[in-house]
Amino acid sequence: MAESNFIDYVKFCSRSGAGGAGSVHFRREKHVPKGGPDGGDGGRGGHIILRGNAQLWTLLHLKYKKHVIAEDGKGGEGGRRKGRDGKDVVLEVPLGTVAKDAETGEVRFEITEDGQEVILTPGGRGGLGNDHFKTSTNQAPHFAQPGEPGIEEWIILELKLLADVGLVGFPNAGKSTLLSSISAAKPEIGDYPFTTLVPNLGVIPYRDGKSFVMADIPGIIEGASEGRGLGLRFLRHIERNSILLFMIPADADSISGQYKILFGELQKYNPELLDKKRLLAITKSDMLDEELMEQMKSEIPKDLPSVFISSVTGYNLDRLKDMLWQAINMP
Repeated sequence: MAESNFIDYVKFCSRSGAGGAGSVHFRREKHVPKGGPDGGDGGRGGHIILRGNAQLWTLLHLKYKKHVIAEDGKGGEGGRRKGRDGKDVVLEVPLGTVAKDAETGEVRFEITEDGQEVILTPGGRGGLGNDHFKTSTNQAPHFAQPGEPGIEEWIILELKLLADVGLVGFPNAGKSTLLSSISAAKPEIGDYPFTTLVPNLGVIPYRDGKSFVMADIPGIIEGASEGRGLGLRFLRHIERNSILLFMIPADADSISGQYKILFGELQKYNPELLDKKRLLAITKSDMLDEELMEQMKSEIPKDLPSVFISSVTGYNLDRLKDMLWQAINMP
């Protein structure tokens, strides 16, 4: 995912079409001197619709759409002819897209399935023609309903990546290196903090043709939940991950200390994240011997499954995939 192509937030004005007016019309035919009312109904205004598309991974195509406007419905005609409905506008979005009211912040719905369609802004109803209003005491009504106006509102779309495993760690913890080692993803890798500026997705091949999806988000730093660094902006992407894989490098000053900071930032951002299954990977373990690994195990929380790995040498990567697969499929 190139930085310039990954857009996970857009705001635009959504305006549905107005309904067409009902017709006031009377039947006029030769040899029918007193034809009754036959005004047709107006057409419905066009909807603004969101449709899930599994082939999309960004909201880039909507970045410059500041106004999305559907067509108005057409008015009814004589002979009980209904006006044409306004054309709907269908916006295709990636799975995991959340629609919100820009003014209130209320979450309307989330698109989670390919082909799923939800009306974002409904079009106005068409008005009834005068044919509907004839009665025994009013056999020639000279009125019809106007169409309902369309709705104009500001909408926010936020993308939350759908993945089985989300990588959580400080900058330079080796998240991008791991993703590039066990998948075909090619995230940017560099020897400096915040190399990863946008989330990256990778499909991890497993045994017997099975696979799962892993998401690498930009590194978290202490205070991310309060707006420091890049982590706060992208923390929402791990809300849709089944498993959280914490990654701490073997040369960290304190493995337990870094884990507590990461754990605390997630807790401040959204306490519900702590209900997810968690695993710990000690990265860059190619610099350790067996004796050092045994000593470091005493720092790791006893209730947290952990594994020492090296993305460079491939050490224990198969074991890590086994642990992740088991956690994903564990009830």
